Amino acid sequence: MKNRQVARVFNEIANLLEIKGENPFRVRAYRRAAQNIEGLSKDVAEISPEELRKIPGIGEDLAQKIAEIARTGTIRLYEQLKSEVPQGLSLLLQVPGLGPKTAKLLYEKLGVKSVQELEALAREHKLRGLPGIQAKTEENILKGIQMLKRSKERQPLGKVLPLAQDLMEHLGRAAPVKKLCVAGSLRRAKETIKDIDLLATSEEPMAVMNAFVHLPHVREVLLKGPTKSSVVLEEGIQVDLRVVEEDSFGAALAYFTGSKAHNIRIREMALKAGLKVNEYGIFDERGKKLGGAREEDVYRLLGLPYIPPELREDRGEIEAALEGRLPRLLELQDILGDLHVHSRYSDGSHRLPELVQAARDRGYAYIAITDHSKGLGVAKGLTAERLMEQIREIEALNRKLRGFRVLTGVEVDIRSDYTLDLPDEVLARLDVVNASIHSGFRQSREQLTRRLVSAMKNPYVNIIAHPTGRLLGERDAYELDIQEVLRTAKETSTALEINAYPMRLDLNDTHARMAKEMGIPLVISTDTHLLAQYEFMHYGVSIARRAWLRKEDILNSLPLKALLQALRRKRPQRATTR
Repeated sequence: MKNRQVARVFNEIANLLEIKGENPFRVRAYRRAAQNIEGLSKDVAEISPEELRKIPGIGEDLAQKIAEIARTGTIRLYEQLKSEVPQGLSLLLQVPGLGPKTAKLLYEKLGVKSVQELEALAREHKLRGLPGIQAKTEENILKGIQMLKRSKERQPLGKVLPLAQDLMEHLGRAAPVKKLCVAGSLRRAKETIKDIDLLATSEEPMAVMNAFVHLPHVREVLLKGPTKSSVVLEEGIQVDLRVVEEDSFGAALAYFTGSKAHNIRIREMALKAGLKVNEYGIFDERGKKLGGAREEDVYRLLGLPYIPPELREDRGEIEAALEGRLPRLLELQDILGDLHVHSRYSDGSHRLPELVQAARDRGYAYIAITDHSKGLGVAKGLTAERLMEQIREIEALNRKLRGFRVLTGVEVDIRSDYTLDLPDEVLARLDVVNASIHSGFRQSREQLTRRLVSAMKNPYVNIIAHPTGRLLGERDAYELDIQEVLRTAKETSTALEINAYPMRLDLNDTHARMAKEMGIPLVISTDTHLLAQYEFMHYGVSIARRAWLRKEDILNSLPLKALLQALRRKRPQRATTR
């Protein structure tokens, strides 16, 4: 898909414009366009100019630029800006958290032209003394550089999975493959991915390999052979493709899905049973092949039920399988609604009827409109008066709807002074109150923990949204006493969100499993700002599956009446939503 390429160019244009001190509204226009393009499920190269102009934030000028990037890979404005801004300065902007103004200061005052130079100066404490740069700033710059290094080694699931799906679609059209599947950490839905593993069967393996090394995304061919080839994509990620025999496909899929620790446990069990398991199949002591065409063969012949890929991390799944305790994991179709949706009242891109229709098309029974509260000015946050206006529109809309309900809600800001951005009498009018932190990320562990704890103790807060505040590859989770957060969530019957936006995936699988084991309610929501982002729900479900979550553990798998009862449980008895 060309979407990522267009988004990258637009984001870099925004950075370059900001360095040059251009109009901030123009900068924001490019950033918003990049976000909306990256969130599309359809390739921009296949969208007509008329359709492009219907995308929020895309007018005639940007539509023409998108078409040009999709066709040529660049545009005149981008090349012109790159010629006007020193390359070293633009390279510094790769460091997460290092804004254009600071990058420009470092370049002009110290002549910093590379990330390596920046790291050396920060470690030697030679940045201090420049305007606005103190010891803490140096520490944060070093953290950003480490995050940049990690992001080059492992990329977020939400960036890699669409790439893999696009590769498989192209390969399926270009080559005579019979079966084609992802394996490795991508199939296990880990939140970050080092490389892509593909597994295929074919009667013409060399024809498959010839097509594979010439796919559109390929930048470099590392290896080309009759059964295995490896390439590097333009995005810098390696892809390994193996073609195996039909009667070994299941065994190979299990083997190359991993994890390494899970595979070791499986091989140990096989040895104790006098069997041998490898990527070719499962064999008895005499070398007779007992199975391997189907992945289930490996588990069945070891006396185990099928273990879903997301659980294969040697975190108790073998023991649970032996004891008949494997959970029936949550499925995407179990989700009945989305409880974190933004509209044009704040920073969303669509009006309420559009959001409702798209949700109904997905088979949902309800959504909650949770626009930002007034404290988040950059997102056009709602005052109490504008929120009341929205409530009236939602009530009028609900009177026309049959078999679907729009829940009133808000994403209320948890302020640095531990208070909420809206008064209780306003929150009491709402069906859903998501509370979240959007500023002060560098406060102490104690302060940030106290902010979440104080919000959960409010009787009208139903859910803590994206609890750790991370953005994969851009911002680490802020420091929290997660045990204290979980204890308070349990004591106050406050739900915690698995935010399915692919750059968040917050809570992560480890914390979500801890919450489940403590009996804390969880929700999975998309933080939708664009209709196409409803599709992100599957990322949240993947994280939930890695956390061993069942349908029963997720509030928005409940029918509407049961959901409303659960949401109102912590409220004072006299309080109602209307």
